[in-house]
Amino acid sequence: MATAGTYWAAAPVVRRVRAYFAPVNRAAQTPVLFDASEQGEFDLDSPPAPWISLGWIRNFVRKPLGKMVPVVTGIPATVLEQTWELLDAQVSFHFQSWTKLTMALSTGSQHMNLLAAAGSAAPAADGGSAISAVMIQTGATSTFIPLAAADAATFAAGQMVAVDVDYTGQTGYVGTPVSGAYVKTPLTDVNYVRRVTFNVARIVSVTSAGLTLAEALPGGAPGLGMKAQALVGFVDREGGSFFPEWSALFVLEGSQGERIFYHYPRLQPVVGTVEKPLVPATDVSLPIEDKIKPLLVAPKYQGSLERIALTALCRAMPVTDPLDGELVLSYRSFLPAANTLI
Repeated sequence: MATAGTYWAAAPVVRRVRAYFAPVNRAAQTPVLFDASEQGEFDLDSPPAPWISLGWIRNFVRKPLGKMVPVVTGIPATVLEQTWELLDAQVSFHFQSWTKLTMALSTGSQHMNLLAAAGSAAPAADGGSAISAVMIQTGATSTFIPLAAADAATFAAGQMVAVDVDYTGQTGYVGTPVSGAYVKTPLTDVNYVRRVTFNVARIVSVTSAGLTLAEALPGGAPGLGMKAQALVGFVDREGGSFFPEWSALFVLEGSQGERIFYHYPRLQPVVGTVEKPLVPATDVSLPIEDKIKPLLVAPKYQGSLERIALTALCRAMPVTDPLDGELVLSYRSFLPAANTLI
């Protein structure tokens, strides 16, 4: 029997799923872990660092693909115990918007920046010769890039900027703060690291002192020797040998304040670039006026407008839980609503 002030909680009722991602340190093979006991009450609009909010997602599906097999013994054969023959799981979902990070998470290869081209650059599918990068002065922060006055004058408000070091022949993982590529043999493009870096932002204003950014750089304050370079967009490729890897957190908040967390320390894409058209009339996330609009126009125009959603299909990679040394793929945590029986 419930005591005064407590009640049996119904099954959680949620509207949508929130998605958060964080970069895995590929060189050290260290994922980002989420502790629901310490961080479970965080403001959904301001996730704890280094988690990055990607907003609402749709059609979130968890699919366990692991296979348990019985261990048999005796005559007649009798099941003695069970063991894992295969430890595998996948997760899929649709992003609601196109951004650099959502594009990167929905591709099975490296995701690159289209650096602003030099005037005489020969065309190239992933961007040709780029305009020169400029050296960042001392005193930089995650939202302000100090530049020499002449260098600042080459940028304009509304442009995007990539901030990272020159490529100088290094091999292995490159990119700040996310490993954007793995270089097997030395390259010759001095701008290669800035082509693959995730340390990008939009410029909101330009003065003779430098660039003010509309959002903080994911890598924080630029380090010594980093340079700034304008970019115009993004590009990724079907194919290649590089597999991106991310830590992921999916949050479902119930109508009574309860929260369900699905934490995947390591996710890698299973397929290449995938987009899915969502017809507005069947898109449940649209306002009602947008749902009925296709029904009010002439028949020949019906179905001509589509929302193109990025589709992510990822495989969960195992981690060793330091608590007991077990191999695991994901964690499911639940924070009940206040004053409910447990």
